[in-house]
Amino acid sequence: MSQRPLRATLVAALAASTVLLGAGPAFAVPAAPGNPSDGELTAAQAAQDAAAAEVGRIAGLVAGAQAQLEQASVQAESAGIAYEAAQEALGIAQAAADQTATALAVATDQVTASQARISAFSRDTYMNGATLTTAVVLLDARGPGELVERAAMLEWVADNQVDVLGELEVAQVAQANADSAARQALDQQAAAEQAAADAKSAADSQVAAQQAAVAQVSAEKTSYEAQLQAAQIQLLSLQGARNAYQAWLDQKAAEEAAAARAQQQAAAAAAAAAAAARQAPPPPTSVGGDGGGGGGGGYVLPAAGRTSSCFGSRWGTTHNGVDIAAPIGTPVYAATSGTVQRAGAATGFGQAVYVRGDDGAVTVYGHVSRYYVRAGERVSAGEQIADVGNEGQSTGPHLHFEVHPNGAMYSGAVDPVPWMSARGVSIRGC
Repeated sequence: MSQRPLRATLVAALAASTVLLGAGPAFAVPAAPGNPSDGELTAAQAAQDAAAAEVGRIAGLVAGAQAQLEQASVQAESAGIAYEAAQEALGIAQAAADQTATALAVATDQVTASQARISAFSRDTYMNGATLTTAVVLLDARGPGELVERAAMLEWVADNQVDVLGELEVAQVAQANADSAARQALDQQAAAEQAAADAKSAADSQVAAQQAAVAQVSAEKTSYEAQLQAAQIQLLSLQGARNAYQAWLDQKAAEEAAAARAQQQAAAAAAAAAAAARQAPPPPTSVGGDGGGGGGGGYVLPAAGRTSSCFGSRWGTTHNGVDIAAPIGTPVYAATSGTVQRAGAATGFGQAVYVRGDDGAVTVYGHVSRYYVRAGERVSAGEQIADVGNEGQSTGPHLHFEVHPNGAMYSGAVDPVPWMSARGVSIRGC
């Protein structure tokens, strides 16, 4: 097998190289986050822009409606003031009409009384004829009151020589005209008051309608603002997802580069250790922090690395081996001399190698990326049979190592740590 590395004499040197490399965790990149497409980002940006434009348009409508409401409010206020003024003027006109009506009633009474007195005086003068003198008129009075009244009438008629009845009728007509004018003014003022009331009602209705319009466009603005906020959140969410995906790509590239460097360092250290192993005996075998090499009892360390998981119960099941974390490509060695029972695809492990040792125990090497042996082939302790991988149900590059002392290939596993320790190989970390 010319393509295989050095056998058992190099195992200790390769194990010792882990001290130089450090025992870090297995390289494992988390699952990729969702990566929104450019189309999704463009659509989200367009939705945000459309919502913002609609919010701007509605904001303009709100401003216009509020301006109209302000105008209607001013007009309604003015109409209210005009209505109050019309009511006041109507009250004044009503008072004036009432006053002229009262004066007309007084004048009418006076005319009636004067007509009665003159009629009686004329009747007496007619009946007595020319013989009726002033003295006779006065002496004919039936009492002091009538005497005074007849004397005043005779004196007034004698002094003024006017038609008393006609003058009183003229006064009555003038008073009636004044009353008519007052009542006409009252009717006009009542009409003005009604017009003012109608104008006030119309202005109030306009204010109410404009308030409803402002409320409607304000509600629409609130709705579109909510849509804008949702669009902004969607865009930010997609942008955040895109940024997270880019960060994941960067992390993945960095870890892959680190793994490649670690593998190169491991290969260089292994080459140096192999050269040194040719000139010096191997030290005691160890894994998990201090390095190691071949052990007694025909067993050696299966791989150089850090113990990342031990034998035992895990979440309701049993972990039947020990996990040794190492970069992909790290050599995997036969832990003991024996015959290969199986090499290739294996459920759970992805790929695995099974070796039945000369002592009858079966050792299992799982999750390998490559294997260099086939079933029926004879191998020696320390001979490279595979490379560390991350195949199957694995969370990071490592070697899963099992020991079945009873010779069964798929059952009877025991804790490899005490088994290997009893044969001079130390697996630390458990």
